[in-house]
Amino acid sequence: MRLPEGGDATVKSPLLDSEVVHDVLGIGFGPSNLALSIAIEEHNEILPADRRLNALFLERQSRFGWHRGMLIDDATMQVSFLKDLVTLRNPTSDYSFLCFLRERGRLIDFLNQKTLFPLRMEFHEYFEWAAERVSHLVSYGSEVVAVDPVRDDDGQVVLFEVTCRDTARPGASVTRRARNISVAMGLEPHVPPGLDLAERVWHNSELIPRAVRLADTGAPVRRAVVLGAGQSAAEAVDYLHRTFPDAEVCSVFAKYGYTPADDSPFANRIFDPEAVDVYFSAPSEVKQSLLDYHRSTNYSVVDMELIESLYATAYQEKVAGRERLRFLNVSRVRAVDPATDGGLDIAVEFLPTGERQVLPADVLVLATGYRPRDLAPLLGEAAKLCLRDDGDEIRVGRDHRVETAPEVTAGLYLQGGTEHTHGLTSTLLSTVAVRADEIHRSVLAGRTTG
Repeated sequence: MRLPEGGDATVKSPLLDSEVVHDVLGIGFGPSNLALSIAIEEHNEILPADRRLNALFLERQSRFGWHRGMLIDDATMQVSFLKDLVTLRNPTSDYSFLCFLRERGRLIDFLNQKTLFPLRMEFHEYFEWAAERVSHLVSYGSEVVAVDPVRDDDGQVVLFEVTCRDTARPGASVTRRARNISVAMGLEPHVPPGLDLAERVWHNSELIPRAVRLADTGAPVRRAVVLGAGQSAAEAVDYLHRTFPDAEVCSVFAKYGYTPADDSPFANRIFDPEAVDVYFSAPSEVKQSLLDYHRSTNYSVVDMELIESLYATAYQEKVAGRERLRFLNVSRVRAVDPATDGGLDIAVEFLPTGERQVLPADVLVLATGYRPRDLAPLLGEAAKLCLRDDGDEIRVGRDHRVETAPEVTAGLYLQGGTEHTHGLTSTLLSTVAVRADEIHRSVLAGRTTG
């Protein structure tokens, strides 16, 4: 089989020509693949055309977006701005958050705040700014529906063929080929068993647009219930309490109270790049211990400042004699039924006694976290070439490249869904710049030896 030549993507636009063989084809264009695209762009800027990497990133959305449904106006990042898209890889990069602030004319104003943690909406603006600068590497409105291996005459899998659907033109599809693919599709919302999303039952990832839509209807909101005990749950409780000033907001969780996030300096070292090395090489039982020890840095925990603010609000309301903010602790939602008035009847069980109460409510928000996406349906035949460990998890090398059958020379990289091999940082922003560098270097090394 004769393979098409790669090389300079400027000869023909890779957005239109399915015959181009890309050195890197990214699936998903959130912060992880955005960071990789910048690493490739900066690499290409200093090289002659015949040595550049030909890269393209496919994104289902029509434009860049990152957790838009939770961009609450006063919510701040939980990670330092120095852990942006580039700084830990290249502190001199002009794609940094500080360069973004300088271009926006806000650098001095930001510094005067004396904080490491920007507003979440401002960091999203930074991501959009960076994404626009590399927009020539992105095909928006491209939903990947299949990944298939391509074999040469010797039976070696030398390429992957990626088929994507054009979301703007139903029925239209394009097939592209690549020597390496980087899968960064993010996590999917987790809905607890027995519950289903509906017009009045939302996952917190849709909090703001759903709340705005409900407010625009003019219908009264008497009670909103939030299920969950993590940062997103606490933020949802606070947001709903402020957005619907006449509504009672009930927070339901199985804990006795919100658990403070452990963001102390020593605990935060679990997010250091060196910690990934330690975790990756550790025995499986040590990996599990590290996850158990440090779950309080990320899972089902809340910033102490927000905990104290919610408690103060609840106490002030108690003093005033009008309690709109309620905390139903050591409790679980056991059933959700439609009410005759169009709302919901939510059965909540107090776990120590088993006693149940039914809360008539207008909204139930499931702040119940996210889970890794199952890649098997997407990867199809390519998934059968991925090796798995004793726990049936995909085996991944330190460079984030999936370990595959011997006949596979094409590269498949995972950005996310690798907590079992790379630890807590696999789904977080903490090492996104470093991971992009590691994948970029791995692709270059494969290009040299291939």
